[in-house]
Amino acid sequence: MGVGLEDIKKLRTLTGAGLGDCKKALAETNGNIEEAIEIIRKKGQAVAAKRSDREAAEGAVLVKSENGFSAILALKCETDFVAKNADFVKLAQDILDLAVANKCKSLDDVKALPMGAHSVADAVTDRSGITGEKMELDGYCFIEGENVSVYDHMGRHMLCTMVQTNKPAEEQAHNIAMQVAAMNPVALDEASVPQSVKDEELKVAIEKTKEEQVAKAVEAALKKAGFNLYIAESEEHIEEGIMKGNITAEQADEIREIKKTVAEQKAANLPEQMIQNIANGRMNKFYKESCLLNQEYIQDSKLSVTQYLQATDKELTVVDFKRFTLRAE
Repeated sequence: MGVGLEDIKKLRTLTGAGLGDCKKALAETNGNIEEAIEIIRKKGQAVAAKRSDREAAEGAVLVKSENGFSAILALKCETDFVAKNADFVKLAQDILDLAVANKCKSLDDVKALPMGAHSVADAVTDRSGITGEKMELDGYCFIEGENVSVYDHMGRHMLCTMVQTNKPAEEQAHNIAMQVAAMNPVALDEASVPQSVKDEELKVAIEKTKEEQVAKAVEAALKKAGFNLYIAESEEHIEEGIMKGNITAEQADEIREIKKTVAEQKAANLPEQMIQNIANGRMNKFYKESCLLNQEYIQDSKLSVTQYLQATDKELTVVDFKRFTLRAE
């Protein structure tokens, strides 16, 4: 039985598969559309299973706000070529439209949504069979309520943000959505930083402060002894200095002894209050750089984000934000 062009076009419209795959599936099923759809679906399942261990690092990140519900969704694939394909982007948009319309609050809820005769998860698997690449939904966040500005950075579907203000302020919210894209804050304000993050940052700040104080003491001792700091910097530089005749083997041993002894003595006698004060200063810097409302406003570094907002309205502030990107930062 011959396969008609109209049937091929119909199957392509229903599945998004290539004309060649549609023709082959229809030939195998003697023109039965439903059975041909199932063949194409099974091909998608097979491809998805075969490539499950591959990394899907490309894709499309989209954002939408409608009827008091806003969401960001990421559909990932393996290559930039597929990520830029119009059908791939349309699938991501269709899934996001469904998620927003149904006000989904988790990625599992999104995957379970009905899409055509099957689910969203099935649609992603089916598309994997068409492209021959691993695909996965990997990224979903939402904000409920009004006064939300959404932003797709440079319209490239790689980085999206959402910002919600406590009252209508479209221009200001849009500018802060760009701020979130550029500056990647970890929290809204100091109170919003998770305690686990605060604890880890303080631990790092204390250790870094101690290392710096010990390093300064060692450098001072080496200078006092008349040694070149470049040569004393590392074992590799010490060996280089011996080889070039800049220091003797005995001087090399003296350098090593100074570094070891002074470091141990300084580490054992660091004033705790001074270390804590310096570490607290580092934490204040962390909050300024990492908390959205504390950050310098990117369009005017003389202002913080809070000051920028209050210049428009003393009561205006950001109450929530979300950000998602495919790129490692």
